[in-house]
Amino acid sequence: MENMSRLEAIRALLEQDPANSRVRYMLCMEYLSAEDWAGAVAALAELIERDPAYVAAYYQAGRASERLDETGQARDFYTRGIAAARQAGDGHALSELQAALDILG
Repeated sequence: MENMSRLEAIRALLEQDPANSRVRYMLCMEYLSAEDWAGAVAALAELIERDPAYVAAYYQAGRASERLDETGQARDFYTRGIAAARQAGDGHALSELQAALDILG
């Protein structure tokens, strides 16, 4: 495991526990760090599909979609994230998602 890249290590962890949303989110963040916007969006969309209550994923998916100039897709992620944040009672995430949606126009 010493010679494994961080991305490979996270993928290995995910193989051991595919239902672990936290590890899946870590994978998404690695894609974002590498500026692999398409990879990030795909991984975040999968995370949201598996765990619709994982509110932070919507913001990151919207952000990555914006980087790909996919404004409609970003708007969809932010809007769905707002609903998820409301349902979870997460006021902080709700305000971040709303601000991102407002900026998007």
